[in-house]
Amino acid sequence: MSTLPLFEDQPVQHHRATFEAWLEDHRAAGRLRQPTSARIYRDMWEAFTAWCLGQSPAITLAKLRASDLQAFQAARFGMKSSDLSLSPRHALRLMRLVERVLRHQAATTGQPMNLAVAEWLAAHPEVRFAESASADPLPEYLSVSEAKRLIDFLCRVRPRSTATEAERQAEATLTWQDVRNRVSVGLQLGAGLAPGDVRALSLGSPTTLGGRVRGRPWKLMVPGNGNLPPRETPIAAWAGDLLQRWLQLRTELAMPGPHLFPSTRTGKPWSKDSQYRASRAVLEEAGIDSADGGSFRLRHTFAMRQLQRGTEPAQVARWLGIEPDAMARYDRLVPGPADVV
Repeated sequence: MSTLPLFEDQPVQHHRATFEAWLEDHRAAGRLRQPTSARIYRDMWEAFTAWCLGQSPAITLAKLRASDLQAFQAARFGMKSSDLSLSPRHALRLMRLVERVLRHQAATTGQPMNLAVAEWLAAHPEVRFAESASADPLPEYLSVSEAKRLIDFLCRVRPRSTATEAERQAEATLTWQDVRNRVSVGLQLGAGLAPGDVRALSLGSPTTLGGRVRGRPWKLMVPGNGNLPPRETPIAAWAGDLLQRWLQLRTELAMPGPHLFPSTRTGKPWSKDSQYRASRAVLEEAGIDSADGGSFRLRHTFAMRQLQRGTEPAQVARWLGIEPDAMARYDRLVPGPADVV
């Protein structure tokens, strides 16, 4: 009759408790909204745990090494079940899950983080960049020179003491729609908003209290929809200046209605098609290629800028209103901190 090792239940409990603690915090922070996602993560973790504890000696999270991860991958050869797929993209999802759980454990215990996953991914670029395959193209974004040129163009809608006479005359000819269009594009670049976010903003979305400059908006409350909860996102200082200019103009024109960017002087909501054409025209006037979907490059540029500054991907994901997993597509584009605009 076989007997169980004296301490067999301890690594099992530790593996599961560590995962459940991460999952609970993930849910509480609003980063895991679909029950199916929780089930998938749990299935993946259980498969990983079963392999770790099936080794002799059992592999604990504290002693997990890159060589163990390689052995785990090798042991999956020939398995095609949903939680043991061999596809690079699934391997990346599993490795990212292990990495997140280990990071959470380190943060809650104050212990150094186990870097086994990072070491393994560094040695396996075919997995690390799996999310950037041709079926999932890399996000397009503005170059530094394009971003600077666009920002300079957008900022011409606000009064400046250093403006030339020609610039003042050009500003005087701008219609309220011109100002609205440029400011809305500025928020896509300076706050990471999607076009739908821009149309959903209300007069209560900008926050001015607590900012560094009196009266200048410094963050936005972006309304939720059927799939996403409300979220907050910061506004770049230059974009905050633009938004302040728009709020002043909107007040001067006594525009009614709750929409931050109405379609008409009477406060009607901005339609998707009208906003698309407006943002495209702004990009063209600024000398930026306005190919279809071009305004989404502004949102990707915001994400790139934040990542290059060293902001944690999970934080950028919260600002963008997306799942943290989706940030993997930026990995190949952001090797480390760099100059940003």
